[in-house]
Amino acid sequence: MAQVRRLRTGAAADAGINVRPAARSNLHVTVAFLGEVPDDRLGTVQEALSRAVELWHRPPLRRRRSRSGEETSAAAEHPGSSGRPPPRLRLGGGGRFGRGRFTVLWVGLLGEVDALHRLAETIRRELRRSRIPFDWRPLRPHLTLARPGDRLDRASIDEDLSVLDSYLGPCWPATELVLVRSHLGPRPTYDRLAAWPLGS
Repeated sequence: MAQVRRLRTGAAADAGINVRPAARSNLHVTVAFLGEVPDDRLGTVQEALSRAVELWHRPPLRRRRSRSGEETSAAAEHPGSSGRPPPRLRLGGGGRFGRGRFTVLWVGLLGEVDALHRLAETIRRELRRSRIPFDWRPLRPHLTLARPGDRLDRASIDEDLSVLDSYLGPCWPATELVLVRSHLGPRPTYDRLAAWPLGS
């Protein structure tokens, strides 16, 4: 968050302009968006997510071809390994969603984002199997920094985008998948409903 304070958006927030900066406690990477889920379906969602994380943890299979041309499969793991390590990510680059009063400023994710894509694909497959509706749009790994809308001029937003474009943060592990319920509004909040470790 120290980097955010160096942006025009951060300076505006410090000056009392309502650019709706994301609270540190609310920072997250959405890998699947479910929308409205009735309470009586939450158990089904949790079961689907449990299966997805279990499948994601399984080591990838290596294909082997015998002399006769037949294929066999073997887990690509070392003796004693218990699954995947958590994906290591870092913040870098950035962008803007929307324009005018709908402007959202975000910072991108770099590092082992392929692991996040595999996780998202596995989650969506299990949600589909359980007939849980979800947003089909492709995963674009990012953290929302602020929702300045039209309360900052375009030149300030463009300057922030230029700063984000050259930013490269430290590496950190994504250690868990969390199911949250969102309460949207001027100050969004999130209720933590369940979590699954992403590290072995």
